[in-house]
Amino acid sequence: MASIICAGLGPGDPDLISVRADRALRGASQIAYFRKAGRRGQARSIVEGMLAPGVTEYAMEYPVTTELPFDSPEYIGALARFYDAWADRLASLPGEVVVLCEGDPFFYGSFMHLYARLKDRVEVSVIPGITGMAGCWHATGQPITWGDDVLSVLMGTLPEPDLVAHMQRADALAVMKTGRNLPKIRRALESAGRLSEAWLVERGTMPGQRIAPLAEVDTADCPYFAVVLVHGHGRRPEIAE
Repeated sequence: MASIICAGLGPGDPDLISVRADRALRGASQIAYFRKAGRRGQARSIVEGMLAPGVTEYAMEYPVTTELPFDSPEYIGALARFYDAWADRLASLPGEVVVLCEGDPFFYGSFMHLYARLKDRVEVSVIPGITGMAGCWHATGQPITWGDDVLSVLMGTLPEPDLVAHMQRADALAVMKTGRNLPKIRRALESAGRLSEAWLVERGTMPGQRIAPLAEVDTADCPYFAVVLVHGHGRRPEIAE
């Protein structure tokens, strides 16, 4: 029977992997990671050069990604069967398996769905990782929150009126799941009066990183690894002159 370690890999830069996760990765004899069919997978790319020779790899390929609406019965059913099958397979493996997860496993990570299916069946431990949004706001060179600022983390998949309502209430914003949702996110920010403050960070901490004011970006071309940020400007001591 397997024991499972999920290693949070952080936002993309291998230098931002924790010491504990690095130790687990380098000592692994079996690893598993999510990827889109036909792709190498971001998690696997992050750990290139870190794995022991001869490590056994299990690529968990999503049955669907954006081909179906995320809230459709077909999409939900396909993913449920996918997670069920991989939970069964991982639980049946002998020895220790290290599952790779971008960002932090318990922050919108795909591993959460495996965890819910495995935690009462086998030994599971989770190594935290730096979230992708944290890597992105550090890339901007500006603090995301000050003093009493309220930070809201939003999914770009939310209905536009809900996005507007949350954007109007919060001091600082991190909007995830951008991609094809970016035009809707931009409209919502404009309606909320926040567009002029918004930044788009693409591939934060990774090769090809780009940081630009959202108002100046072509929203028709947005990579999967992109976050929209609005920085807070709250309470702070004045800088002495």
